[in-house]
Amino acid sequence: MGNVIKNRYDFVILFEVKNGNPNGDPDADNMPRIDLETNQGIVTDVCLKRKIRNYVEAVKENEDGYRIYIKDKVPLNSSDKEAYKALGLDTESMSDDARKKEVDKRKKEDKKFSVDIKDFMCKEFFDIRTFGAVMTTFKKDKLNSGQVRGPVQLGFAKSIDPIFPQEITVTRVAITTESDAEKKDTEFGHKYIVPYGLYRVDGYVSANLARKVTGFDEDDLELLWNAIINMFELDHAAARGNMSVRKLIVFKHESEFGNAPAFKLFEKVVVRRKDETKAARCFADYEVTVRDEDLPLGVTCEQML
Repeated sequence: MGNVIKNRYDFVILFEVKNGNPNGDPDADNMPRIDLETNQGIVTDVCLKRKIRNYVEAVKENEDGYRIYIKDKVPLNSSDKEAYKALGLDTESMSDDARKKEVDKRKKEDKKFSVDIKDFMCKEFFDIRTFGAVMTTFKKDKLNSGQVRGPVQLGFAKSIDPIFPQEITVTRVAITTESDAEKKDTEFGHKYIVPYGLYRVDGYVSANLARKVTGFDEDDLELLWNAIINMFELDHAAARGNMSVRKLIVFKHESEFGNAPAFKLFEKVVVRRKDETKAARCFADYEVTVRDEDLPLGVTCEQML
């Protein structure tokens, strides 16, 4: 691994969706998530982290140190067992009770066992090193490494303006069953879209947690910025329409613990619709202002996109 980061970062992402559903709500027939009081659109942090994971997995292709822990169709406990095996404890064929006894024995013999488990998982998996993770196997075995707090965190994304999802009815000639095919030539379906939405999400990178917990380094940081900028580029689908990251604004602190509160930096980024009388339908309908002329001492700003 490279040099662990020494600077705190706070950042702002602006991304757009055109004629798509950026994050459907399974409790509401998969319609786009909204704040019921303001009608602003919502995209969860979980959704955005998934895009980042998918990008890293695609460009690194299971390269050592850049595997993804939380991924489709891979049980988490199978990855957990890799750590035990690497430290000389093969639990593959053990029952849960037998494994717990062996782990208890190992903990008594080696006071660093839990730390070594955590270090192995952080070294192997990019998303644990970045976002942290809850590793159920280790929690069940009462190891302190069962929960790792990652240095990179995202909030929920919210649209700048209220969104008004539309339900679009579609027809298809692919009939589901033979009996239905005898009665009709087409079937109806529906999909929800947001005609246009510009979303903002604020994020944080803790150098302190990187140093003390996961070892998130400068190479990881560069990969993270690239993943954020490109997180929708490998994820195009009819259901999501045209989604693109339009701005990545990064505030860098001179120190590990930061030189100013994050909220003061986030207030420097102001997004306004140019014409309030017309519905926004593209990024050019907005004005993005970064007030970086009077930043707090020890903080610099870079617009990476």
